[in-house]
Amino acid sequence: MPLPSSLLFSLCLLIAAAAVCISPVESRPPFACDPRNGLTRSLKFCRVNLPLHVRVRDLIGRLTLPEKIRLLVNNAIAVPRLGIQGYEWWSEALHGVSNVGPGTKFGGAFPGATSFPQVITTAASFNESLWEQIGRVVSDEARAMYNGGMAGLTYWSPNVNIFRDPRWGRGQETPGEDPVLAGKYAARYVHGLQSPTGTRLKVAACCKHYTAYDIDNWNGVDRYHFNARVNKQDLADTYDVPFKACVVEGKVASVMCSYNQVNGKPTCADPDLLKGTIRGQWGLAGYIVSDCDSVGVMYDTQHYTATPEESAADAIKAGLDLDCGPFLAIHTDMAVRRGLISETDVDLALANTITVQMRLGMFDGEPSAQPYGNLGPRDVCTSSHQQLALEAARQGIVLLKNSGSLPLSTTRHRTVAVIGPNSDVTVTMIGNYAGVACGYTSPLQGIARYARTVHQAGCSDVACGTNNQFGLAEAAARNADATVLVMGLDQSIEAEFRDRAGLLLPGLQQELVSRVARASRGPTVLVLMSGGPIDVTFAKNDPRISAIIWAGYPGQAGGTAIADVLFGTTNPGGKLPMTWYPQDYVAKVPMTNMGMRPSGGYPGRTYRFYKGPVVFPFGHGLSYTTFRHTLALAPTDLSVPLDTNLFATRNYTLSSNAVRVKHAKCDSPSSLFHVDVENTGNMDGTHTLLVFSSPPAGQKWSPNKQLIGFRRVHVIAGSKQRVKINVHPCKHLSVVDEFGIRRIPMGSHSLHIGDLKHSISLQANLEGIKA
Repeated sequence: MPLPSSLLFSLCLLIAAAAVCISPVESRPPFACDPRNGLTRSLKFCRVNLPLHVRVRDLIGRLTLPEKIRLLVNNAIAVPRLGIQGYEWWSEALHGVSNVGPGTKFGGAFPGATSFPQVITTAASFNESLWEQIGRVVSDEARAMYNGGMAGLTYWSPNVNIFRDPRWGRGQETPGEDPVLAGKYAARYVHGLQSPTGTRLKVAACCKHYTAYDIDNWNGVDRYHFNARVNKQDLADTYDVPFKACVVEGKVASVMCSYNQVNGKPTCADPDLLKGTIRGQWGLAGYIVSDCDSVGVMYDTQHYTATPEESAADAIKAGLDLDCGPFLAIHTDMAVRRGLISETDVDLALANTITVQMRLGMFDGEPSAQPYGNLGPRDVCTSSHQQLALEAARQGIVLLKNSGSLPLSTTRHRTVAVIGPNSDVTVTMIGNYAGVACGYTSPLQGIARYARTVHQAGCSDVACGTNNQFGLAEAAARNADATVLVMGLDQSIEAEFRDRAGLLLPGLQQELVSRVARASRGPTVLVLMSGGPIDVTFAKNDPRISAIIWAGYPGQAGGTAIADVLFGTTNPGGKLPMTWYPQDYVAKVPMTNMGMRPSGGYPGRTYRFYKGPVVFPFGHGLSYTTFRHTLALAPTDLSVPLDTNLFATRNYTLSSNAVRVKHAKCDSPSSLFHVDVENTGNMDGTHTLLVFSSPPAGQKWSPNKQLIGFRRVHVIAGSKQRVKINVHPCKHLSVVDEFGIRRIPMGSHSLHIGDLKHSISLQANLEGIKA
């Protein structure tokens, strides 16, 4: 009788220090350039001492056209005569190594991998170093699994689309609604994943889905048919911002184009987006891949071209290098025969994909002899990796309301009623695009480490279609010292291809919460698991519900993290990365309206443009202690030096109240602000300082305010920490006009630094003469 996988996994971990496991680990054979193969080891493309472009050119020159075409798709063929193995490009690592793509599988020596909190939860930490650290751990485990023959090296993560509409089922995968936050997350997570050393990569990341993709299936409109109508202004200052950061700052190895059209063109066939923006303006050094079957969707569903070979040709000519799906393998040959594209076009696409494979060391011979070649089963699900997953969950939890009942006391609250459809869940905590976790601690299990628990689900699932279990839940609450309700959503409510209809708790959950709160003998705490925001105005306004916590989807250790926050072992410091709107907001806003700014009766989107009522605002998050901010150094004037060369050749005056960024000397030094953050309470705590800017009044195309930076700082009770913030006019005080041009408005800007407001005056300066 074989050992159960869970026991096998435990045995593997227990004896990992001896580098052995119950299931023997097969060493991966070389992908190419096997030193034992006398026919291929001396070929030019196998010589690691030659420049990459020379090796790439040599390999492409040896391939036949049919071989080249079969390398344009994710399940690339083997080329045995050149000693090259087949390769599956599609693997995922959104918040841990995942088996969603066919390139990765679990089993044997690799029964699972560390499952971190879902991205929306990790984003709530506002902790850049944490994001990069998670990336490094995930890529360690990915490399280990690659070495064991269980995974690839190309991971189509992260998802950096803007969480524009609160109903979007995939908002959970993103860093939230703010483009600056999403851009910083993208750059740091990618840097952690890729861990570049020179040109060499540990794994190759991919930022997706470019661009203006954030509708899956709403009200009869799906992502395959949707034409996102986006103006130049919103494209430049919202939708494109995270992708630009991913490429320019993160140096990502790949970008994925999306299913939808943008202004009538499929993104995967738009040369302005692919060749012009991603590769041209931003300088992508890597490959562009389609979302899976999106080239086929372009022809079969969107009917963009008259023939399939025209769709294949349009995609390749636009700058697509790799098709996730079979379409290019089937139709590229006819496209070449008809003269729609040339073999040279195919060569250019292959050059981009093969270069990335060479940067990963796939053409360097024996994997075990390369950097990271020593990683194996002992490096997956390590205690330090699992501890980081717990710490990430702790940092991402947001305290939304607290009337003083939290933290709970182990002496006063010895018996806790744990109620709700998410109270004892495991897989729910890891969200979507997840793998197989190392293990789980549910909320019930976590709370049981602090107090005696009485458990009642109340509802059989989050749909909560009946109230026949409510009486048992009420009875449990009457007989407990405190009650914790763990409610919310799961993948049956919000997921890929599943957008929400509204923002309220599903089914009869609200009734369950209210009835239990009325019956509860002690304080009642509402814990919400979800990716998207939920309208819990009823709970916010109910004095019997003394505290509300948002845990997102907190990963494999979520139950421990929730309990640590409830009982004060962890002082919560997370902030919401998205606005929590009331239910009536979505009645005014169709998901298909891509506009960010208000117009007519349309209220606009996100905290940057929407001025109406909210349940909880972007950046909201409480602590068990209190903080005070003081400006210790705060310049009141900033000079914007202009490029004198431009004024020597152009008839340009300084009368304009907004200077184009490209006309300014953006390499000039930034201004330094010093902010003292004092912990005025009696509990140590971590505080996230958010810094926003508002442009001068009268700028019709400007946001209300925009995030320009954030710092997370730990402050001991009764002490203070000085936080230094750099403010640069080009980067932080510029806005985008209606033509998509980034400008720096002159005049008085407002900086919102925590609860402080500070004015700073900008003046254009040409050769020392202020205007």
